[in-house]
Amino acid sequence: MNSEQSEDHDGRPIGRRVFLGTLGLGALGVVAAPTLQRGLEGFLGAVAGNDPTGLTGLLPNGGGFRYYSVAASVPHKDATDYQLKIDGLVDHPRTYTLADLRALPQTRLVKDVQCVTGWRVPGTPFEGVRLSRLLDAAGVRDTAKAIRFTCFDGTYSESLTLDQARRPDILVALRMQNKDIGHDHGGPVRLYVAPMYFYKSAKWLSGITVTDRVQPGYWENLGYDVDAWVGKSNGRTDVPTS
Repeated sequence: MNSEQSEDHDGRPIGRRVFLGTLGLGALGVVAAPTLQRGLEGFLGAVAGNDPTGLTGLLPNGGGFRYYSVAASVPHKDATDYQLKIDGLVDHPRTYTLADLRALPQTRLVKDVQCVTGWRVPGTPFEGVRLSRLLDAAGVRDTAKAIRFTCFDGTYSESLTLDQARRPDILVALRMQNKDIGHDHGGPVRLYVAPMYFYKSAKWLSGITVTDRVQPGYWENLGYDVDAWVGKSNGRTDVPTS
């Protein structure tokens, strides 16, 4: 869920104050999202024809996704210019092209996508390379404790502990919903962290840096949980195993 200067799926900008107001709704939405969302949809639906804020575009319709970005604009990249750099506390730093990533063994996961604001997209297929495979190829050093992810929007960042990053349900994803990931959904390559809220699944992935400590990402610096297990904010204390 990447956005401060945000746009809906039609590309309309959403004002800063309006969007920041939705952050408060996001915290509440973890607990009361279905009821809150229905109320907002009903209200905004009535004024959709005259909605200068573009807020209606933030709400999922029919279990769909919405486009978010924390940058005013994001460059488009494809097989001709995309690169993913792996560095930090590794013995074999490497830069992968899109062709390199496509040539590696691919894993397919079909899981629910859960946004921290409460909307959910059930049974969403993602395909890509397990992050653990890339880490193993890089040769992670004994002093490593965490991973920092950076994005080619130039602004967004995320993090995982090394143990979290080695889970089998964490992908460097190339496909989503049975097609190549498009630009609006973070393509051509994004992170997919299946057991956590969707803001952990950084879009427009360009860097994987192995570090000696967790560095909070963009939304964590604004108050979101660093360990964003789905359900944690509803009182869940167990760490999911699958």
